[in-house]
Amino acid sequence: MQVLFEDDGDLKAGTVRSATETSFQVDVTTGKRVKVKAAAVLLRFEQPRAEELLLAAQDQAQGIEIDFLWQCAPQHEFGFEQLALEYCGHAPTAVEAAAILLRLHSAPVYFQRKGRGRFRPATPEVLRAALAGLERRRQNDELRAQMVRELCAGSLPAAIAALGADLLLRGERNSIECKALEQAAHALQLSPLRLLLARGAIASPYEWHLRAFQARAFPHGLAFGALPPPDPLPQDLPRAPVPVFSIDDSATTEIDDAFSVQWVDGAVVIGIHIAAPGLGLTPGSRLDAVARARMSTVYAPGIKYTMLPDAWVEAYSLTQGRSVAALSLYVHIDPQSGAIQQARTLVDRVTVAANLRYDLLEDQISEPALQDGSLALPFGRELSQLWRFATALRAQREQARGRPEPAGREEISLILEGIGESARVLRYSRRRDTPLDRIVAELMILANSHWGQWLDQLGVVGIYRSQAQGRVRMSTTPAPHEGIGVSHYAWCTSPLRRYVDLVNQRQLIAIANGQAPAHRRGDADLFAVVSGFEAAYAAYAEFQDLMERYWSLRWLQQEGVQAIEGRVLRGDIVRVQGLPLTTRIAAAAAYERGQLLELAIGNIDLVDLSADARIVRVLAGAPGEPGAGAAGTEDAVAADLPGTGDD
Repeated sequence: MQVLFEDDGDLKAGTVRSATETSFQVDVTTGKRVKVKAAAVLLRFEQPRAEELLLAAQDQAQGIEIDFLWQCAPQHEFGFEQLALEYCGHAPTAVEAAAILLRLHSAPVYFQRKGRGRFRPATPEVLRAALAGLERRRQNDELRAQMVRELCAGSLPAAIAALGADLLLRGERNSIECKALEQAAHALQLSPLRLLLARGAIASPYEWHLRAFQARAFPHGLAFGALPPPDPLPQDLPRAPVPVFSIDDSATTEIDDAFSVQWVDGAVVIGIHIAAPGLGLTPGSRLDAVARARMSTVYAPGIKYTMLPDAWVEAYSLTQGRSVAALSLYVHIDPQSGAIQQARTLVDRVTVAANLRYDLLEDQISEPALQDGSLALPFGRELSQLWRFATALRAQREQARGRPEPAGREEISLILEGIGESARVLRYSRRRDTPLDRIVAELMILANSHWGQWLDQLGVVGIYRSQAQGRVRMSTTPAPHEGIGVSHYAWCTSPLRRYVDLVNQRQLIAIANGQAPAHRRGDADLFAVVSGFEAAYAAYAEFQDLMERYWSLRWLQQEGVQAIEGRVLRGDIVRVQGLPLTTRIAAAAAYERGQLLELAIGNIDLVDLSADARIVRVLAGAPGEPGAGAAGTEDAVAADLPGTGDD
């Protein structure tokens, strides 16, 4: 006796060697003997042989039109033998019955399995929907295959061109375009990104880096949308007694700090004036939500995405010729020693007499002229007084931190001539701790330190920066900043550019005006601000580093550089001289930190932002000499030290 049975969803046939009431021992067509439960047997027959049955049934099943079979089937659950009898019009042979069973098994869209050898036909409505789905799938498969052929042949399908970078940044992984891209990339042994670049769907590596950042940081777009205009300046603000002036570079548009000097009855009063958007930008407002979502202005070569809309920046920026609101710290000092005698904080109205630009004045300013007061420039007397005060502040901090500030550190910036990918890259070098740089840095540190201490003394919560053992952290609890050498440090002096500064400013304005501050100790919302700011600030810093790396590599290409100097930073990391660029060279690990090397530059990849570099020879110069780019504690401190135009 032969049997046709079901085994794990498959139909098999074999010859019975022994049987009981509940099971059979069957030699299947593969030659293997298996135990088959009686309930699994669907058909018993004598002729033909088992292997012949399956071959003949499969051949016959291919000729059965499934739609006609569905029309012949009962509209209720049935057994395959019942349908075989109806279809054949006579008692079916073993081959005919098996053919009907195989055809039913092969068409789950038409027939739903209800058990071994039993089926239920799909209703007309369900069948139509299923067939439509199959047709869509067939068309999609054909479309995907066509896209793959075009991509592999060097063409760009229109559907993929329309999506461009969004296919990788926002595309659905199960979409036709995504599947076609992945299949073609696999066939060509390329990454999907490099394939899109090769076919022109993404214009350039620059566009990719920019779009990738925007998609992460600004998923809803860069536009601010409809926001209320700034309120008029309060009319009851007291006026500052003297005009103020700012010190920034020529590219700075968000001018949020300025200074003043008064000589009163043998004493000197130095004013530190900070733009006061906290007066009009109330917590929980629509604009506050936007500023909080952004957390900071984003800077990179040729790029600036402001935290606040232009109208608000313009309204509160300390721009020359305007009268604007400010949060002012007035410090009374001894004119001889520079010792601070008293300090007070006011919200007032300042008149901005000048926006001094350090890049235009730096060459005209010398330390001897500042020291003896002979500086023949606008606000020369005031600058001399500020420089002497800043020098005294520096000395106090150096004593507190136990070591002097690094001298002669050179900062390399990249400036773009032109827009976007076609821009020309220029290098700009500025030595830190120039006289104007020292004035701005020390007075900003003083304001941030004093206001952080004032908040703490009054029991008003704020957001602090601290440093211990080289690690900088943010917290609502004050702690010393060992790297700077102060007991308290709270970012307060860039409220147009950093949300943390804006939050702290609103706290300061409230207590200066005798009002209740917006945040109290234990405020969970303030903890959320700290967490959100740190995440956003780190992402923006990473983007700035990435774009500086991109434009550094572009400069190497632009200038055709094949050899350049580098210094060992640490381990196998080498800092390229004259550029904000580091690279890994395994052989560099054999040299001391700070060792000067000559590097040969090979292939540059602007997608993964790498450059093939190798050491040609060791150059003269003691390791670790000034300018070596030492990392560690000083790098962590440098991140918190205010700079001219960017404190």
